[in-house]
Parts: sequence; C-alpha cells; structure tokens
Amino acid sequence: MKRNAHELLSKIMLCVLAALIPLLLIAYGFQTRRYAELAREISELERRQEELIEQNKKLVGDISLLSSSERIETIASEELGMHKARSEDIVRVEMDGAKK
Repeated sequence: MKRNAHELLSKIMLCVLAALIPLLLIAYGFQTRRYAELAREISELERRQEELIEQNKKLVGDISLLSSSERIETIASEELGMHKARSEDIVRVEMDGAKK
C-alpha cells in the first residue's frame, strides 16, 4: 500500500511539473512582450528628450539674442524714439521722515 501511494504521489508530482513548464513558458512570453514594450517606450522617451534638448538650446540662443544690450538699445532709439538720459534730464527726489 505504501508503495502504491508513493508511486501515485510521484506520478502526481510529475504531472504537476509537466503542467508547470508550459505555464512558465507562457509567463516568460508575457515578460518578453512587456520588456519589448518598455524598450520601445524608452526609445520614444529618449527621442523626445533629444528633441526637447535641441528646442531648449534654440530657445536659450534666442533669449541671448533678444536680450542683448545692443539690440535693446537699437529698438529703444530707432523704434521707440528714446535716447540716453543726459545729466540735465535727471531729477533727484529726496524724502525726509521715512516711515518707521
């Protein structure tokens, strides 16, 4: 009787092991697909990051160009009719009794 129970238990374990192999292969397939999706997503994010870096470089260059003092002075004098203040144009105001 013990021998039959032992053989039966061995056969059951063998069947369970045989059933686990396809399940593990299926799980491996899902993991592989998930890995491929993540790799594709990473590639897309890296491409987008490169685009944003290039766009940022362009914007920094544009900011440097637009904020240059020569450009601002040219716009002020030619387009807005402004000029540098002469010393006689400057008025100083002094206030006594500042609030405490």
